[in-house]
Amino acid sequence: MTNQLQHITEWEPAYDKRDSDPSKNYGIHGMVLRFLVKGSNGVVQFIIYTNWHLSNVQKELDNEKYSKDSLDHIGCHPMGADIGYHSYTPLYEGQDILPYPCKYLGNVSCYYDGSGFQAEKLLKQFITVGDDVVWQTLEKKYMELPKRNI
Repeated sequence: MTNQLQHITEWEPAYDKRDSDPSKNYGIHGMVLRFLVKGSNGVVQFIIYTNWHLSNVQKELDNEKYSKDSLDHIGCHPMGADIGYHSYTPLYEGQDILPYPCKYLGNVSCYYDGSGFQAEKLLKQFITVGDDVVWQTLEKKYMELPKRNI
């Protein structure tokens, strides 16, 4: 759409941060794939939870949660987790600013909102068509962000 928009892809590694001390127990999570379209008005993102876990965690999940005969494979397949925006200005009346710094907007607080439902739909398109549909969708959503007065 415009040369001023950046396309960024981030991969966050899986982790196993379980601890017997509840105050130090951060659980487990699979690898996360994040597509970002960034410009002067903010950032729009698409997040996929790949459900690719560390090998020790995957073995536990395979042994404890899922039998080989089970059709219940929730948590085993990629999941469209979020299509959302990080904006300098609110997108709707009464939207609260997040109380912590946003790494995508240079560590200032941002307005954030997102949709898991839209993300699941885009994941299906991504798997079928490839990343072009992701970038096109995110660029269209970016154009909906309010213009920033710089």
